Parts: sequence; C-alpha cells; structure tokens
Amino acid sequence: MSKEFAIGDKVRVVMLPPYVKTAEPMPMLRPPDVLHLGEEGVVIDRRPGGYWSVRFTKGAFLLDSQYIESADIQPISHQE
Repeated sequence: MSKEFAIGDKVRVVMLPPYVKTAEPMPMLRPPDVLHLGEEGVVIDRRPGGYWSVRFTKGAFLLDSQYIESADIQPISHQE
C-alpha cells in the first residue's frame, strides 16, 4: 500500500534509496548522498508506479513512497 500525498505537501526522507533519480525531462541516477535522512522537501508531482517528484534544496528527485513520509508526522525519536 503506497502513501498518498497532495501536490505542495511537505515530506521528509525516512530511508535512503540505493540511488535517486532526478526529476528532469532526461532523468539521471545520482548517489543517495545527495539527500540525507530527515531532509524535507515539497511534493511537486505524482508519477506512475508510486513515485513522487519532490523538490529539495539540491534539486528535484523521484522517490518511491516508501522513502518519504509527511513532514507533519513527528519523527520517531530513539531517545528515552
């Protein structure tokens, strides 16, 4: 089951994919270190196959819904 977001929603990276694809007319694969865990971006488009185009400070990237969550959700803290 994929998560649903609206265009303009703020999302947060919760897991890094093995690589990221740029959201350009001619997409390029980039190493995952162009993003970092907890980084927030804005959903700019919905793509087929459960992918979301998300604008981050270093550019727009296509991410599967499993790698992002709504930024309105409090991040899980492992501190006691």
